Amino acid sequence: MLKLAIISLVIAAVLALLGFGGAAGTFVGIAKILFFIAIAVFVLFLVLGLLAGKGIKDAID
Repeated sequence: MLKLAIISLVIAAVLALLGFGGAAGTFVGIAKILFFIAIAVFVLFLVLGLLAGKGIKDAID
């Protein structure tokens, strides 16, 4: 997900250098959305991993 966000930012930079401001703005918006989705998925997996580890620890004890 972060890889796609970085690719979108690179495309936006190239488009901005070539003078396509509208398209560059669109790609920046896409990169922002992908970045925040990646952060949300990271936090979700972090919480699930902590809860799963806690459950396994309690089951072993």
